Amino acid sequence: MQIGFTEDEIDTSASTRQARLKWVIVVNNELPTGRIVNAATCVAAATALAVPGLLGPDGKDADGSPHAGLPWAGCTILAADPETLRTLRAAAVAREDIHVADMPLSAQETRVYDEYLTQLTEITTAEITYGALSLVGPRNPIDRLVKRLPLLP
Repeated sequence: MQIGFTEDEIDTSASTRQARLKWVIVVNNELPTGRIVNAATCVAAATALAVPGLLGPDGKDADGSPHAGLPWAGCTILAADPETLRTLRAAAVAREDIHVADMPLSAQETRVYDEYLTQLTEITTAEITYGALSLVGPRNPIDRLVKRLPLLP
């Protein structure tokens, strides 16, 4: 099942709270700032590519300079400890109506993507420590999953 917005659902004039789908990124609050930013950026890139209709149209400023389209429905960045991330991911992937993009910390430990893929085959899901998760799905289930996780300070 592909998660996304249909053309008729995209309403860039509406509040982000009116969008059918909600997007949250939950980051590992035990990482240094640079690694948090990297992990959030990577799962955001994977999500933007995989979820149709997530990005609004490009815009131009008063001088005519172009600006890339941004998430019209918003994106909230939350923080959690590594165990909460692991539990949250397990709950999210169990649902068919939620898109999940994750970044295992092992992805930040190599500069060769094939090495990352090899490392991934050598560790079980239960052993993976995540840098960030990106979740897109119906608003109420996403709210229930992230409960009272704090915003990233």
